[in-house]
Amino acid sequence: MTMSMGMDQTKRETMAKAVTEVLADTYALYFKTHAYHWNVTGPRFHDLHMLFETQYNEMWTATDDIAERVRALGVKAPSSYMEMDKFAKVKSEATKADANDMLADLLAGHEQVATTIRSALEQASELGDEATADILTPRLTAHEKMGWMLRSTLG
Repeated sequence: MTMSMGMDQTKRETMAKAVTEVLADTYALYFKTHAYHWNVTGPRFHDLHMLFETQYNEMWTATDDIAERVRALGVKAPSSYMEMDKFAKVKSEATKADANDMLADLLAGHEQVATTIRSALEQASELGDEATADILTPRLTAHEKMGWMLRSTLG
């Protein structure tokens, strides 16, 4: 069945790739945040455990909306960790053991996701894809806020 949404197939595929990159980075950072939630230790355990839980829950919920935008553009969303990893600039490995190193690692992840989103928003603007921009703009706000919280916790 032919799709007609005011965007030709090339534009939809271009936007779907950009949104898939946002999805992959968000998913990788979600996983890393969840792993740090499980493994954080030390005198700030409770506060960091709760902060990480709040953040990974927010990202987990967002992945569905992001993936559904890929589908609405007429492209299949990634269906394996391996496929998702091909699109991600954020690496999901949670290798830090020290709480401050965890915070810094997650902060770097949020900064990368924000960069990925900004790139996708530029493409959405160039291609006149307001629907994608409407989904990604709140995601940018969320990652900037989570980054601010991590940066403030680091001191």
